Amino acid sequence: MKYKYWTGAHTKHRIRIHLVWIPKYRKRVLRGKVAKRTKELLYQACEVNRWWIHHISVKPNHVHLNIQINPRDSIAFVAQKLKGGSSRIIREEFPKLEEFLWGDSFWADGYFAESIGKVDETIINAYIDEQSSMPEKA
Repeated sequence: MKYKYWTGAHTKHRIRIHLVWIPKYRKRVLRGKVAKRTKELLYQACEVNRWWIHHISVKPNHVHLNIQINPRDSIAFVAQKLKGGSSRIIREEFPKLEEFLWGDSFWADGYFAESIGKVDETIINAYIDEQSSMPEKA
């Protein structure tokens, strides 16, 4: 599934994003059962929303995802669903975390997002330049 394109009614797309976010206060709480459960919850959320995790890494103080999403879903929406749903369940299932992470959320505000392509920007720019120099076909 490395470079698989998805097809919609009138679209063909491959929208992949590198997402990173951290627990509140960058606490190193993503270990053992908490890390395992976090991974499970992220996979479940992706299954429900028809997204695909190509790669995941749960480190003690942050999460990295290489995720493929649909064009109808904004990056902000994806981050909100992944962080919001997992936060609520983790806080319910691991109440001892409250000692380190008081307040209403498990995750810190914000996230890092970057698009992932199978070719880099210079190749795409060269392709665009090449297309604009080609004569129009009637």
